[in-house]
Amino acid sequence: MQPKNALVTGGGRGIGRAIVLELVRRGWTVTFSYRSDHSAANETLAACKGLPGSASAVQSDTGSAEDRQTLVEAALHISPSIDLLVNNAGMAPRQRVDLLNISEASFDEVMQTNLKGPFFLTNLVARRMIEQVQAGGDYAPRIINIGSMSAYTSSLRRGEYCLSKAGLAMMTSLFADRLAPDGILVYEIRPGIIETDMTAGVRERYDHLIAEGLLPIQRWGKPEDVALAVAAVAEGYLPYSTGEVINVDGGFHLRRL
Repeated sequence: MQPKNALVTGGGRGIGRAIVLELVRRGWTVTFSYRSDHSAANETLAACKGLPGSASAVQSDTGSAEDRQTLVEAALHISPSIDLLVNNAGMAPRQRVDLLNISEASFDEVMQTNLKGPFFLTNLVARRMIEQVQAGGDYAPRIINIGSMSAYTSSLRRGEYCLSKAGLAMMTSLFADRLAPDGILVYEIRPGIIETDMTAGVRERYDHLIAEGLLPIQRWGKPEDVALAVAAVAEGYLPYSTGEVINVDGGFHLRRL
């Protein structure tokens, strides 16, 4: 049986690395992108050695149309079809500032990475997936967007990030609606407070909030928690769902009295 082929953006660190490792552990062939951190990408590749699947890294800024095309071509060079696209690459603003002081440069950079890049990469990959579906055979492609609880949670010192993730949530609904007739299922996995480089600077604050009862499951999330949710979708365990939001947030989304 031909190994399934996945394209994962932002696979050099954090959640992206955990996703790559989980898929490779399950026998997938994975092409992952990284923007600039060569050493982190090499660490991901090294961690994949000896596992049942395989991984390859492509330096790519998904905010760039040329880089998106190069990335897709690299994945298709390994296999004629892409069975899974995971839009994981994202960034927080370089500086946390009050909502009234956000610069246009910061707004544009975050939106380009977190929303524009995933939108147009999905357009590109979806067209290829449709061609493969029409060609027939046992092919059930899926697309996963890695969102955030910031899609609905106000954070006044990183408003551009919240807006980008709210946009990604609607993007999931739009593509789920558009691609369902073609047999392509689309999901959003929505992490909560996950232990990554992005949250390292607010570790003490979230330690306190979790200890005070912010989360029903009273611990930090791990990148591996998100990766397991990706694996459930990738392995076809939700065949009658699309546009679904899968919260991996320790129960943060629950409204409690």
